[in-house]
Amino acid sequence: MAEERDSKKMVTILSIDGGGIRGIIPATILDFFEKELQALDGDDARLVDYFDVIAGTSTGGLVAAMLTAPNEKGRPLYAASDITPFYLEHCPKIFPQVSAGPFTGIVKTVKQLSGPKYDGKYLHKIIQEKLGTTKVHETLTSVVIPTFDIKYLQPIIFSSFEHISCPTYLPAHQFTANGKEYNLIDGGVAANNPALLAMREITKELSREDSAFPVRPLDYRKYLVISLGTGTQKQEEKYTAEKAKSWGALGWIINGDSNPLIDVFSQAIVDMVDIHISVVFQALKSEDNYLRIQENLDNLIDIGKKLLDKPVSRVNLNTGRNEPFGDETNRDALKR
Repeated sequence: MAEERDSKKMVTILSIDGGGIRGIIPATILDFFEKELQALDGDDARLVDYFDVIAGTSTGGLVAAMLTAPNEKGRPLYAASDITPFYLEHCPKIFPQVSAGPFTGIVKTVKQLSGPKYDGKYLHKIIQEKLGTTKVHETLTSVVIPTFDIKYLQPIIFSSFEHISCPTYLPAHQFTANGKEYNLIDGGVAANNPALLAMREITKELSREDSAFPVRPLDYRKYLVISLGTGTQKQEEKYTAEKAKSWGALGWIINGDSNPLIDVFSQAIVDMVDIHISVVFQALKSEDNYLRIQENLDNLIDIGKKLLDKPVSRVNLNTGRNEPFGDETNRDALKR
């Protein structure tokens, strides 16, 4: 399969957004995708056999780690079909929700103001059990995991290309690797959509004389990028400029059951990456080389399945909105 990639001289990238329990959405799509590949190449086919780089932020990093961690035979420790059951079993403990009741809003607000939304303890435990001590340079294909160093206020990108001896997926904590101290928090604050970072890491690798990739730097016509979102908030138009101009600092952080600043920031950084990549591929007349699958939230598993049968959408560079493009569905595009 790697030989097939080389003969086509394409660099293949799979990117998975952050989004907490909403990781069920890309997990459902990846399960379908891997089964389609198995129908073509046999039951042993795995996603790592087809992608040069798998990038993931936050929950997407967990998915990337599960897809690329090796077993004792040098094959993936987990199939894509294992990921959704993992979320269903463990996410209630990883991402605990406030029970519904007459004081739900008050309890939620107090929790947000007084402590972390998720403490990460159970996640640390389950990652140790499921992935052990797997490091980024030991994965079966190259991985890119963005994080953010809260001490130095700068993004930190862990990549197989850099050969840093660190775990494949990390909740927020402090550790030392290769003699350097890291104080990391969720990479979603800097790169919730890691697709552009994955392209950057490959571009850096291509500039090296000993690069194993068969294309030249910045030749994005030879890139094939599949970017999976974890769902966007429904466009309820709940914020207006009229409301926003009356908010103080607290109003931007907490407004009823909403977090305006977080909503705006998280949506903007995801969409800007999508728009940037869309501009690049459209300018090169290579639109078919970039597939972004994203949708408004509903039932998480159902939406992952329904997304497969929705038409391929692309960013309208004039409006900034994703709009249907042609008659091809996401299911058909993945098969292609």
